[in-house]
Amino acid sequence: GVMAGLNNAGLNAQVSSLTAVAGYASLHTADPGATGTSEVSGGSYTREAISWAAASAGTAASDAEIVFDVPGSTTITHLGYWSAVSGGTFYGSRALNAEQTYATEGTYTIASGNLTESVS
Repeated sequence: GVMAGLNNAGLNAQVSSLTAVAGYASLHTADPGATGTSEVSGGSYTREAISWAAASAGTAASDAEIVFDVPGSTTITHLGYWSAVSGGTFYGSRALNAEQTYATEGTYTIASGNLTESVS
């Protein structure tokens, strides 16, 4: 039979549309919903730039380390995607593999290649 759905070229085009606009990542203290609520604030926290490698087989991965400053007394649960370092358009989020609590100020690091998005 004929295979339905997108092939790798189509999947790559879809995920590349997201990575072309989602240049910044945020951390959140609860599910940010559709609008990006519950973003971390305070201390030295800022959104961080994402460097995306070209999509392959329908998946795009970060190709540089991402390091966030997290203020003390903060529990992070989600990562969000934005068009800008502040304000901008919110594109959605994903739950972290595990929530992390910072009693004192610290950093949250995503190793190069460990942030991936694919079309489902």
